[in-house]
Amino acid sequence: MTIPVQRLQSNARPALAAHFLALPADDRRLRFGSSLAGESIVAYVDHIDFARDAVFAVHDDRLALIGVAHVAFGDDVAELGLSVLPGHRGHGIGAALFARAAEHARNRFVPRLYMHCLVENATIMHMARKFGMDIVTSVGDADAHLALPPASPVSITGEFVTDRIALYDYALKAHTAAYRRINAALLDASAAAAGDKPSAA
Repeated sequence: MTIPVQRLQSNARPALAAHFLALPADDRRLRFGSSLAGESIVAYVDHIDFARDAVFAVHDDRLALIGVAHVAFGDDVAELGLSVLPGHRGHGIGAALFARAAEHARNRFVPRLYMHCLVENATIMHMARKFGMDIVTSVGDADAHLALPPASPVSITGEFVTDRIALYDYALKAHTAAYRRINAALLDASAAAAGDKPSAA
C-alpha cells in the first residue's frame, strides 16, 4: 500500500511542534542527538526555513502528524532527519518518508543525501542499511551517505504525481474529520436537548 506523503508549508509549524513534543523523551534524544526541552523544540521548528528546506509528513485520519521528515539543504548535500510516533511504527511510514525525501533532493540536483544519528538509534541505522547508504561510525555517532542519481523527466513527473496524490489524500481526510466533528456536535446538541425536556408524568 502506498503511503501518501505531503510537503508541509510554514503554516504547519504548530502541528510540527506538536509532533516533536509528542515523541517520548528518549525518542527526542535519538531524533535530535540530545534531550531537548520543549522550548528548544519549539525554537527548532520556528527556525526551519521552509523556502530553502523541505518538510514532509504523513497524517493520520484526524490530520495529526504521525511521521515527519526534515530535509535541510547545503551546498552539495541534503541532510535528512526522521521521526515517527511510537504507535505508528512498523507500517512503512519511515521508509515512505525517506523515499520521498530522496526523490525531492534528487530532483533539486543534489548529489548526496546524508543522515547523522547516534549508533544506538537502531531504527535509523536499519533504514540506512536498507536504502544502501554508506555508514561510518565513530565514538557513538554514525554518518550515513547515499549517492543520488541525476534528476530525469521520469523522476520529476513522478514527484509531481506523488504531490497530487498526497493533496487528494489530505483533502479526503480533512472532509472526513470535519464530518466527524459536525456529527459529534449534533449528537451532543441532541443529547443536551433531550436532557432539558421534562420527564413524562
